Amino acid sequence: MLKTSNIRYGFWLAICLSLSAVNAGAQVAKGPDADKARIAEHWTSERRAAAIPRDLVIDPRGLGYLKVRDGVLVPYGHKVAFDGTAQTSTPSPTAKPSGGGGGSGDATPPAVTGMDPGAGVTIGASYTFAATVTDASGIRSVAFKIAKDGSRTQSFLANNTGVNTWSVGLQGFTDGNWTWHVVAKDKAGNTQTTPSQAFKVSTTGSGGSGDVIANARWSGGDVQKAAGRVYFEMPYNAGWAGFVCSGTVATDGTSGRSLIMTAAHCVYDDANKVFARNVMFIPAQDDGGTDRTDLNCTNDPMGCWLPTFGVVHVNWATRTFPDNIAWDYAFYVVSDTGAHAGTAVSSTVLDETAGSLPVSFDAVNHDTTDSSDYTHALGYSYAYDPNFMYCAEDMTTEGTADWWLAQCGLSGGASGGPWVQPMDVAFGRGPIISVNSWGYVDRFGNSLPGMAGAKLVGSSASCVYGEAKALTFPATAPADGLAGTVVTCP
Repeated sequence: MLKTSNIRYGFWLAICLSLSAVNAGAQVAKGPDADKARIAEHWTSERRAAAIPRDLVIDPRGLGYLKVRDGVLVPYGHKVAFDGTAQTSTPSPTAKPSGGGGGSGDATPPAVTGMDPGAGVTIGASYTFAATVTDASGIRSVAFKIAKDGSRTQSFLANNTGVNTWSVGLQGFTDGNWTWHVVAKDKAGNTQTTPSQAFKVSTTGSGGSGDVIANARWSGGDVQKAAGRVYFEMPYNAGWAGFVCSGTVATDGTSGRSLIMTAAHCVYDDANKVFARNVMFIPAQDDGGTDRTDLNCTNDPMGCWLPTFGVVHVNWATRTFPDNIAWDYAFYVVSDTGAHAGTAVSSTVLDETAGSLPVSFDAVNHDTTDSSDYTHALGYSYAYDPNFMYCAEDMTTEGTADWWLAQCGLSGGASGGPWVQPMDVAFGRGPIISVNSWGYVDRFGNSLPGMAGAKLVGSSASCVYGEAKALTFPATAPADGLAGTVVTCP
């Protein structure tokens, strides 16, 4: 009887295990819940193509603007139009008399200092060149002369983007050794030509400590898998419009959910006081190829995930940019079940499939004399679609609330992407210490180099993270504008 009983037990155990395997397989193959399937279907190729990079900038007056894809600055949280035509008075043209100094008595050419990029600096495929130019009689023109490996020199007129600062944003650089110099002319007719300054271009490498990488393509490692595009809708032009940011799967150590870390302005519209709707996350969309953005979840390497709700700090929600920049960090919460659509994966758990990066709330290095403060900022760019881009350099501060990467040139769509310090370049991994937040524009509306990221250390970020790990999923799908929780943290 004992033997027969064991045989029967083994028989039923085998059946149960077989059924469990079938059920497990069915769970993996299960499509998204109805409310999530609707969101995946909502993001047609036309809607994805029309999505606006949600990038926030601050003008010289300290006013905030949303910079849309065509470069137009839309007032954000106020109604003051940006005056892109503002400029200093233009002098009446005069013929140049014979002799140096133009008859004005000024025979001294302009002084040129602070050439950026500096000698030996490595930049990416795009960069904002700048120099400080001063002269007693005023500046008539400034030109930047740029050449690769002794080839034909190209000339670019610079814009006056500050009191004595002249700059111009350029793109299309290719790998190799380059040189550049400045030709500045004053209003008295004197000309200053600087010596040539050598710099390097790397559009594919990961950059070593000490290199300044303004904007180059990243490839490989954990961050390549865990980071992705975040599509969502927020109020715009008296309706709702599609936007796009970047985000990263963050290690959370909990079951039943995964977390996506991004910027708060990609989760909650602080001007209109509503949460984003129709949110969709696509990890590892840059698969290393040259094809542009895939047009449906079936073509993406891991498919798409549909978050249930977002979590932001109360100070982000109750204030308006730029008065809330210190709290520009947030999380999307994704269920382990019923949230995946598209490409078949071995697990519908986001952080099991895409992996994750840890979030650090500890002190980090900045303004050091060595390379210990070398920091990578990464994000998806629509200007270089489909590339996953990065900048890297030594980190400093901007005010009391933000970290600052002074030469970072990441463009539209990178908001919310991770800042990693230190980065293990060989494996593309490291702790998230901030996210891409905002930048500056000059008085003409041109983007200036540099990117800010809110400090996680010494802030309420760890509390927001803790709430994102613990908050209960809603019983029903939230209504438009209500898919999230505003948390009050110390």
